[in-house]
Amino acid sequence: MSRIAHLVMAATVAVGTFLAGSAASSAADLVIYEQPRGMSLCADQRYLSKIVDRFGYQVRHVPNLPDVAITDFQNIHENRYLPVAERRPIARLYCGATASLSDGNQRQIWYLIEGRMGFAGIGDNVEFCVDGFDRWMVYNGGCRVLR
Repeated sequence: MSRIAHLVMAATVAVGTFLAGSAASSAADLVIYEQPRGMSLCADQRYLSKIVDRFGYQVRHVPNLPDVAITDFQNIHENRYLPVAERRPIARLYCGATASLSDGNQRQIWYLIEGRMGFAGIGDNVEFCVDGFDRWMVYNGGCRVLR
């Protein structure tokens, strides 16, 4: 192709991307959480399932952790909610619960649901910490960062 054809093609793609991008970004920014009355997102099965799966991965891949699994959650509660604000562009919901483990023990679990922080900004992200299983102190002593 000639140099002019390349220039025209690049300009066309740039204009199309700009027009499509501005419409898509404004539509994607309108994220509203709707939940049934009296029910918190903390108890949503999607997030609890992610925690169970990721905890299983953690105990298999972090040295010297007991080979256990989360079997159930009790006393699920919301600690605090930080909505989107000008200086805080990510909505965060802090939750806590008691996790029953497959060895019969119960441990406190703290988790955070971050709005629009999934892969490539699609979906939500969940970070969690089970008391006594944060071997590398990722969330500080006693899961303090997620409380």
